[in-house]
Amino acid sequence: MRYLLRTAVVLSASALVLAGCAADGGGDSGGGEAGALKGSGSGADCVIDATVPLGAALSLTGGAASYGESQQKGLELALEELNAQEGVSYDLTIEDDGTDPRQAITVFEGFAANGTSAVIGPTLSNTAFQAQPVAQEAGLPVLAISNTADGITAQGDFIFRDSLTEGQVIPQTISAATEKLGLEKVVVMYSNDDAFTESGYDVMASSLEDEGVEVLDTLTFSVSDTDFRSLLTAAKELKPDAIVVSALIEAAIPLVTQARELGIDQPIIGGNGFNNPQLMADSGDAAEGVIVGAAWNSASDSPENTEYMAAFEEQFGSAPDQFATQAYTGLKVIDHAVRANCSGERTDIQDGLTQVKDLATPLGSLTINGDRDAEHPAVVQIVKDGSFAVLD
Repeated sequence: MRYLLRTAVVLSASALVLAGCAADGGGDSGGGEAGALKGSGSGADCVIDATVPLGAALSLTGGAASYGESQQKGLELALEELNAQEGVSYDLTIEDDGTDPRQAITVFEGFAANGTSAVIGPTLSNTAFQAQPVAQEAGLPVLAISNTADGITAQGDFIFRDSLTEGQVIPQTISAATEKLGLEKVVVMYSNDDAFTESGYDVMASSLEDEGVEVLDTLTFSVSDTDFRSLLTAAKELKPDAIVVSALIEAAIPLVTQARELGIDQPIIGGNGFNNPQLMADSGDAAEGVIVGAAWNSASDSPENTEYMAAFEEQFGSAPDQFATQAYTGLKVIDHAVRANCSGERTDIQDGLTQVKDLATPLGSLTINGDRDAEHPAVVQIVKDGSFAVLD
């Protein structure tokens, strides 16, 4: 089995050159000598003699590190499984984007220059918006695995994603919560200096309007804030039926905890940023009853999910979260695209990604549509007894 997994904190372009030298060659066609990445056969019968060089930009440090660490585990497992199969082998270079758009740009520039065939990531939408144009200009396929903001794939025809958009998940969440809880009036809170959380808020506002739910007030905060007591006190005085929040996990944990400390017992409905076991681990009983829309149903009994869950727990000693699952699926989607044209060349992978249809994955049956966005089932969850359960 041949594979490379390298994690490096990229501080400058020169550091990247030293850290990213796993992929030989260069140019728009991917790594290796010209034509070396073109094989014979297709699908399960595809054989490519050269190793296909892939890259991943993940937030392994900084504010989104908890998401990036989960994603790295998902990629590690998928890489091991893929390289155990016949026909195609992969080198995967993982770089840390530091939850910093500038660092992510440097990482993407390195992948573009070093002959990488395709890139997975980065972790956050606001980082993706800054880094993806580098790949688009280089004709380097990108598969986003956790970017849910609107407009991600609109940046170019080399940009794809396997993560559902906020526009696909939040309306189902608001609808289910409204029916379950009989919502009539709510307070909305969101961080207004982050592309992901702003996008989530926009969808929340329109979804609440569609459901006929009155928004008593909209309270904003910074993505770096950790003290929400004054905002929560203001929300409590309005006596809403629920508080609807678009925030990253670093804000979600103290917000939920402080709400319960202030005696707010109304339900809290969170966006995709709440989809992290760290919410329950750090918030404890305060997280009970939190409702979250998700792109993955961990309780699915499909063969793909059952096998994935078992393999992940065996390797890492814990259950995966949505971010690990999207990363795992992302690498499998890239493999499907490579095998579609039996080629690790960039333009062939791009074409292969457009052919992904009804692919069986742990996320469910996955199709990449004409906008290069993923389509697969979503699920609405509630925290029950310290873990996510399907809201019914």
